[in-house]
Amino acid sequence: MEKKEGLDAPDGLTPSEIVKRLDNYIIGQNKAKRFVAVALRNRQRRIKLPEEIREEVAPKNILMIGPTGVGKTEIARRLAKLCGAPFLKIEATKYTEVGYVGRDVESMIRDLMAVGYNMVKAEMQETLKEKAGPLVEDRLLDLLLPGSASKKDEGDAGKKKGDVHILSNLFSSKESPVSGGIIQINVPKKGAELSSEDASQPDAEQGAASSGGSAAPDGEMSLTREKFRQMLRDGKLEDRMIDVTVHQQPRISGMEVFGSGSMEDLEASINGLQEMLAGGRNRRKTMSVREARHVIMEETLDSLTDRDKVADEAKQRVEQSGIIFIDEIDKIATKGGEGSRQDVSREGVQRDILPIVEGSDVNTKWGVVNTTHILFIGAGAFSVSAPSDLIPELQGRFPLRVELDALKKEDFKRILTEPKNALIKQYEALLGTEGVTLNFTDEAVDRMAFIAEDVNSHAENIGARRLHTIMESVLEDLSFEADMHKGETVTIDEAFVNDKLKGIMQNQDLERYIL
Repeated sequence: MEKKEGLDAPDGLTPSEIVKRLDNYIIGQNKAKRFVAVALRNRQRRIKLPEEIREEVAPKNILMIGPTGVGKTEIARRLAKLCGAPFLKIEATKYTEVGYVGRDVESMIRDLMAVGYNMVKAEMQETLKEKAGPLVEDRLLDLLLPGSASKKDEGDAGKKKGDVHILSNLFSSKESPVSGGIIQINVPKKGAELSSEDASQPDAEQGAASSGGSAAPDGEMSLTREKFRQMLRDGKLEDRMIDVTVHQQPRISGMEVFGSGSMEDLEASINGLQEMLAGGRNRRKTMSVREARHVIMEETLDSLTDRDKVADEAKQRVEQSGIIFIDEIDKIATKGGEGSRQDVSREGVQRDILPIVEGSDVNTKWGVVNTTHILFIGAGAFSVSAPSDLIPELQGRFPLRVELDALKKEDFKRILTEPKNALIKQYEALLGTEGVTLNFTDEAVDRMAFIAEDVNSHAENIGARRLHTIMESVLEDLSFEADMHKGETVTIDEAFVNDKLKGIMQNQDLERYIL
């Protein structure tokens, strides 16, 4: 029976819990949050159904409609962190109809599969770190002390490198616990058979070992290796420089070698293809032990990871719980009654997206992915076009529609102060690094919120992004001269805000100054 536990996302959160977590970062838009929360919860509910019913329950795709800057994209960003499922945010404008220059729509499924593969791979490698730790440590010791491999490693290596022998010590550094070593490498003679003299050499060496001739160097090197191991664990060798051979895997998307019209991407794809055929490249780099540990850990985990198992689990997650957020979907809508070459391309993109949303099989380098149960969330301002300008078939594939409200003064006040990533908190932290303490009064916050609403009503409504330009205008001089105010506490009150924005407020054409 197929394993389903890995698909229980997002960590068993109920719709109310999902909304509560989104409230930490997004002000208002409760209706949109509820739609998204129910859609995520339905993913869990469907997985728990019997298989014959589960296959019949299709996801209810969502279309979010609202002006720019009201939280559509932010909901998608936070959703990606909340859900334990493969999540991809894409721009509809990056795709073009088949036959035109640009990416084909099937690449979104390949990108989602790559996200799922990397997610599962990271989870699996996290469980392998404990096993990989000793292997990384031994590899570092081999680089720090060439020829000092443990007896087990020497036994394995002896089958291939039986002609390597440690004769005596050579290092002379006072800081190092080892004196060093001279290594003798016997090059085998040509010919199918060894001479009787060569054949008897191992016996002679064995006799010398039994008489104690080579026991001292081996014992000393083993003791030295253990001393280095302890120093390594204590962090005393982190800055020691060593030479590491790094194997670089070719980076190329197997299904999109020539999928882009960019000459730079085409050149990169050809170079990647050449590397793939050559099996990658080995480069010798000099780095500290601290850096080498991360590099060797990645290589070790990569070698321990079962790629087929990762691909199978990732494919299962993508098909059963994958989510794709299509932003700017209004930009591919065609206005009714109009026709142009550009509109033909836009409508072509809609026709190409349609089978993906309906459910189809897409080839990826990890196998064929079925899109029937992937959840699609579309979003757009629809200021020039309307949802009805989308082709009817695509409209029908987004049955749930939610309109996001334009932001008001009270919303701007809450955005400035309440979220974990509130703008005021960000600027307080930024200037705090310079030793400047900011203190915003309630009147100053109220004034900036009023100006943001007023400018949005007279000029182009860009939502919460208006607050960024207002905050920058208010704090421009203070940010520039922050080093002169080190150790001071600066109070930002209503008079301070009016003084910085007085030129703007006296001019009726506000957008010329704010934008």
